[in-house]
Amino acid sequence: MKAIRLLLVSFFVLCISTTNAVANSVTDQTYPQAQAEVAETFMAIAKSITMGAGHGADGPYMDQLISFHAYGDKFVEFNGGRSFDSAGNEAGERLLFGEALVEGGVTKFAYIEGTLNIAVYYGNVANLTFISDFDLLLKGDEPDYEPVPVTVNNLITLLFVKTKGKWKLVHEHHSQIDPEYLAELTE
Repeated sequence: MKAIRLLLVSFFVLCISTTNAVANSVTDQTYPQAQAEVAETFMAIAKSITMGAGHGADGPYMDQLISFHAYGDKFVEFNGGRSFDSAGNEAGERLLFGEALVEGGVTKFAYIEGTLNIAVYYGNVANLTFISDFDLLLKGDEPDYEPVPVTVNNLITLLFVKTKGKWKLVHEHHSQIDPEYLAELTE
């Protein structure tokens, strides 16, 4: 019985040390080329949003924006306290950026300095996080449709997977930021 316990304890210690070694080797690697590719993809997403703003839900830039997503059963977006599947995410992005904004209604697509982080795992999974600093012009209400300026400062996580040589979004998470924390960051 003591021999079995000793074997089990030894096995348990071996499993933990192996797991720690594997975890450390994964997190110690930065994959600079993959980071650059993800950054380039993020900038292309920003361009499609900015160029497509207010030009309709079915405009070419909206189709380009949608092409950066790997929609399917595994895709999930968390936004505004809700969860969206592929169809919900696509409809929401086409509505907001294509229809709800005036033409040219993304006047600033940026992140708060020092908050952008791209972590790549195994060379084919990337977690991009930042605090958004977006200035948008929403279409106003009838009768004058005066544009309504909105600043969006959210905590954002974009999870990418490299699929067929391209980085695709498989998860988005948008959360409100604590106003006091935002003030600290922007002082």
